[in-house]
Amino acid sequence: MSDIMTKSMARNVFYGGSIFFMLIFVLLTIHSHIYARTKAVDESKLTASVAEGKHIWERNGCIDCHTILGEGAYFAPELGNVMKRWAVQDDPDAAFEALKGWMQSMPTGIEGRRQMPLFDLTDEEFRALSDFLLFTGTINTQNWPPNDAG
Repeated sequence: MSDIMTKSMARNVFYGGSIFFMLIFVLLTIHSHIYARTKAVDESKLTASVAEGKHIWERNGCIDCHTILGEGAYFAPELGNVMKRWAVQDDPDAAFEALKGWMQSMPTGIEGRRQMPLFDLTDEEFRALSDFLLFTGTINTQNWPPNDAG
């Protein structure tokens, strides 16, 4: 083999490499489409209350401080698994009580501590928000967040 690459050798390397990486790209695209079709969400749990909770989440700008499923600000804790961390994932009434109690007690006025604003929510809004957070806890996130603390 010569020490110098000829034009035909360079052309063969270029075309061969291009075809190889195009094939890899096509296979990965097919794999992504197959994976995306698997159900990550149980749509039977997607109720009107969950949708209303999502609207409350958006209306109050919760994502400005919190992350949910890795999206949002990192000022406050991840909330995608908060009901699991509080051990109320399987009990909607306990989840409602835990969320309402937490949110109403947060503005403590302790200097130097991050404070959550006091949101003037009705019981129905607290219920919808807790249903939304319970729903996010059922989404297959492929083990995100990487630890239980979020």
